[in-house]
Amino acid sequence: MKFFSQSFLYDDNWPIVSLAYFLRYPNPYASHVLSCDVISREHTPSGTLLTTRLILKRGNVPRWFPKQFVSRAESWLVEESEVDPFGKVVKCRTRNLDNLKIMRVEELVEFRQTEANKTLQHTEVRIVSGFGWGLTKRIENYGINKFKANVQRSREGVHLILELLRQSRLQPMGLGGTPIPHLLPAAHVNSPSVPHERRDEASDPPKGAWSRFRSWFSPSSSR
Repeated sequence: MKFFSQSFLYDDNWPIVSLAYFLRYPNPYASHVLSCDVISREHTPSGTLLTTRLILKRGNVPRWFPKQFVSRAESWLVEESEVDPFGKVVKCRTRNLDNLKIMRVEELVEFRQTEANKTLQHTEVRIVSGFGWGLTKRIENYGINKFKANVQRSREGVHLILELLRQSRLQPMGLGGTPIPHLLPAAHVNSPSVPHERRDEASDPPKGAWSRFRSWFSPSSSR
């Protein structure tokens, strides 16, 4: 078995970091995630929220692994989370549902608000292989090294969603970066003192997370 743990402190408070974590798919740093669907959600008598999501990810099979044992480079995962709004704690457990004989991966993530109104994330992962054939340790080492390499990209994806949430709180905006007219102050809508200027949006360089997120969905829009 291989084990890895890491902690990280976000400057933002617990509610917005937790929201960003659950909204992290899709994002440009997780293009290997093909789908993410909620399959159950319920409140407990104690007031916590339990959610189960089914995730499909595309993976890479190392060249040295016997190809006849893996039919496709995709894997189903189940994510089980519990949100405690009173204690300001999120606990999330993710595990793979297939290829368990080759490699079993279990990831535990916890978000907890600190006394300084910041958010501490603690991540643990356990990787176990029962494949044998003299490849057990090699498979476990591959899995743990792959996870370590992806930790930073995963965090960058959450940071991108956090930036989007901050921008949406500062000014009501659509996905394309355009202010929503009916949500703007009355003084800025149909006011004769405000000149109406026409802008060629295609000539403006992309700015901010909204534009980066939009350009990921429609690459031609950023040209």
